[in-house]
Amino acid sequence: MANINQPMFILRQDTDRFQGSQALRMNIFASQILADIVRTTLGPKGMDKMLVDKMGDVVVTNDGVTILQEMDIAHPAAKMLVEVARKQENTVGDGTTTAVIVAGELLKQAMKLIEDGNPVPTILLGYRLAVAKVLEIMEDIAINAKDKDTLLNIARTAMTGKGSDYAKDELADLLIQAVLKVEEGEEVDKKLIKIHRINGGSIEESEIVDGIFIDQGRVRDTMPKEMRDCKIALMKYPLELKNVDAKVDLTNPMQMQVFLDSEHEMLKEVADKIIDSGANVLFCQKGIDETVQDYLTKAGIMAFKRVKKSDVNRIMKATGATLVTNIEDLTPETLGHAGYIHQEKVFDQMLTFIEDVAEGKASSILIRGSTRHISSEIVRAMEDALGVVVATVEDGKVVVGGGAFEIEAARRLRAYANTVGGREQLAILAFAESLEVIPKTLAENGGLDTIDLLVELRAAHEDNINMGLNVLEGKVVDMFEQGVVEPQRVKKQAIRSATEATEMILRIDDLVAAAGALQKVDEDENLDHSGMPPAPGMGGMGGMGGMPPMM
Repeated sequence: MANINQPMFILRQDTDRFQGSQALRMNIFASQILADIVRTTLGPKGMDKMLVDKMGDVVVTNDGVTILQEMDIAHPAAKMLVEVARKQENTVGDGTTTAVIVAGELLKQAMKLIEDGNPVPTILLGYRLAVAKVLEIMEDIAINAKDKDTLLNIARTAMTGKGSDYAKDELADLLIQAVLKVEEGEEVDKKLIKIHRINGGSIEESEIVDGIFIDQGRVRDTMPKEMRDCKIALMKYPLELKNVDAKVDLTNPMQMQVFLDSEHEMLKEVADKIIDSGANVLFCQKGIDETVQDYLTKAGIMAFKRVKKSDVNRIMKATGATLVTNIEDLTPETLGHAGYIHQEKVFDQMLTFIEDVAEGKASSILIRGSTRHISSEIVRAMEDALGVVVATVEDGKVVVGGGAFEIEAARRLRAYANTVGGREQLAILAFAESLEVIPKTLAENGGLDTIDLLVELRAAHEDNINMGLNVLEGKVVDMFEQGVVEPQRVKKQAIRSATEATEMILRIDDLVAAAGALQKVDEDENLDHSGMPPAPGMGGMGGMGGMPPMM
């Protein structure tokens, strides 16, 4: 009979395991560190981060999702917040920093409640009640507006505090033109808008293209450089012979010549089918054989090979061309039309412009910047602005920015908490406190007195729910009158994402990691001033922004 006092192992002996409050505190602390990293980027006076990868490539940005994706994060709880940012970006295109900051604050407030003896299930219930109430408040105070002036304000707000700040008026105008051009009713397909950067020149030289462009030139310089009254063939079919791994026995030179002649004839037939269709411009997603190129050049056809799928989709939508997947299906009816196609070198890049398009349902913006870092950051700012403008066009609802929404939602949440019995009331109050982290952070990043401005904001909301923080002036003003608005969809998604991530992390009470995945710490000997154990396994986060390594 086995000795019942003998220890039994169900996990490998070198497995790291953290249980109960230790696991919870570690996860919360790791999440707070991540939130603190992006917190300084929020608002008109937010700072940038310089990220350097192992290859030495440098990214300078204050875009939340870019920062989180570029960092080498190892801690599993911190990775959950990265997923929050990614989901926010993919869903609405902006608000990633807000989502992560609010999640970090919700976890911080939850930790206080847990230390006071409140059970996690009660806190989670209170948070669910709070988020439902916040969304109800949002519907109540949202403003119905999607006129051009509102869209311009939305775009300017999204670009404020980023590399494009001093030229945001001009860039916002370009963006609105592009969006309105591809709008169909209350829907906008963002994929029809191409934002492309050119290194060289100034931001003010950025322009919207009358039509679309692709960032490549024709396959041969001897082909026409420009074409008018364009009949466009769009193909997803290789115009070259496929490589076949087969052995061919040729016993004399004549057989070799016959073999080459048959190949040549097959390629000529392919070229003849394109020429006979009436096309004078060809865009092909696959390769084009040299022999086919010869015949197309002699026929005066302008051809492009290995065109990106995203560009093919835009060309198809703009010109009315049908994407042909078999050469036999190429007919005059499948051709698209454009008034003018021409190739130009802009600074150091060769571009092909497709103008006066038949359908017009595509648009392009050419972004200029003196360096690669500047132009890349402007593109990120424009893509964020594109997301929020599209959300406003489709929903037609906005909320006031500058912390005005968060202060009003927190004020009404506190009143709602008084109607809720039990300890859930404490969680609702904690949720209200967490929302105020947004105006607090705006004030901190602007170098302003956080306490005084927060008190002033709360008092101002007794009379006007649009009062927010103008960081540039350091005053509490009516932000709606100043044109600082944000799409309701972005705020709604940020609060939902932050709450979902918070709930997921709070429900974890056991952390089991493979050997070496996390460095085990002695909670009694390695506490920082907050009483929390250092977060292990934060990977590349250790060297960020002069922060000491997190071991």
